[in-house]
Amino acid sequence: MASLLSSSSSSCCSCSMKSINAVSAVPKLPPTRISVPRRIPTKELIEGLRIGDGFRNMENNVNVPVTTSQDQETSASASIATLELYAVLEAVADRVEMHHNIGEQRKNWNNLLLNSINMITLTATTMAGVAATGAGCEGGSILGLNLASTILFSAATGMLVLMNKIQPSQLVEEQRNATRLFKQLQSQIQTKLALGSPTKEDVKDAMEKVLALDKAFPLPLLGAMLEKFPKTFSPAVWWPTNSQNREGKQSKTEKTEHNGWNSALEMEMREIVNVIKRKDIEDYERLGNIVLKINKILAVSGPLLTGIAAIGSAHGGSWAATMAAVAGALAATVNTLEHGAQAGMVFEMYRNCAGFFTLMEETIESTLDESDVERRENGELFEMKVGLQLGRSLSQLKELAKKSRYSRIEGSAIDEFASKLF
Repeated sequence: MASLLSSSSSSCCSCSMKSINAVSAVPKLPPTRISVPRRIPTKELIEGLRIGDGFRNMENNVNVPVTTSQDQETSASASIATLELYAVLEAVADRVEMHHNIGEQRKNWNNLLLNSINMITLTATTMAGVAATGAGCEGGSILGLNLASTILFSAATGMLVLMNKIQPSQLVEEQRNATRLFKQLQSQIQTKLALGSPTKEDVKDAMEKVLALDKAFPLPLLGAMLEKFPKTFSPAVWWPTNSQNREGKQSKTEKTEHNGWNSALEMEMREIVNVIKRKDIEDYERLGNIVLKINKILAVSGPLLTGIAAIGSAHGGSWAATMAAVAGALAATVNTLEHGAQAGMVFEMYRNCAGFFTLMEETIESTLDESDVERRENGELFEMKVGLQLGRSLSQLKELAKKSRYSRIEGSAIDEFASKLF
């Protein structure tokens, strides 16, 4: 037992000696002087670490978006313009429906009046023919036939005067064109709304177009109906006159390659305008004047013939009844030519075609007269639109411009129209 104790004590002593030697073997670090401030700024330190100051410093470091009053006014103006443009769009959609319905109604007028007047005229003509023969009829029966045919011819005369005055086929064409143009305006407004952020200028432009269409294609017949037999042919005008586009001077050729425009494209557009003026507009004006003269002759001839037939039936006698029958047959033929062939519709169609080319001419000229190239529509887009409206590709447009330039230099007339659609 004693031996165990002595061995354990000797092992502990040896371990402690080793640990002491290990500690004493650690290298000494160089002395470091620590400067302690004489006065600890406790008050300033506490104030610097206040919670409020900490949050203030944090707020100063965070970038918070600031909305100015000008931005708020701009967004409010854009939202108001959007609402106003939606209101205009609703009015345009309503006008599309109105013009479509009224066009269908006036188409029925044309068919019903044409058939009714022809039936009345042919019935009276048959009575006058029977009275002219006088075969197998007593005097009282002939008098009854003459009286009945006179009444029918008189009624046909009054109805023809009214029908020729309003020209139902022309009224139908007016409403048809109004429906098409209002649908076109509707799609333009929808495109602006889809692109987003409309302006007050867009609203004003849409309002002016609506009012111009209302003036060009009126709905009422009394007081506001378009003149069906003007003294001279004039193209239809359904767009607002914008004098601001005419104020700019012609663009200089130094401003090239800006916004898709260059001197070659400007020259091409000017040559196309010359072709539209010299060929398309002049041709439709010539055709429109011819149709106007024919329509005037037919409009006067129909009531005149039925009036002569009524007078012949009223006088009685073989020759008078024969004249009434012949005049009645001619009146039915003239009425069918005028309203069955729809001469008024053809006249209105030529007016709208001439108006279409006049609008193209004014649009191209006003665009070229704008001195600031950046304010124009993009040149490549404008050229594509012109080509689509004329039914031509871009290469065909350039070829047409070359032909026009060569014909002007040579002093000869170009043998091609600008439009390939109509």
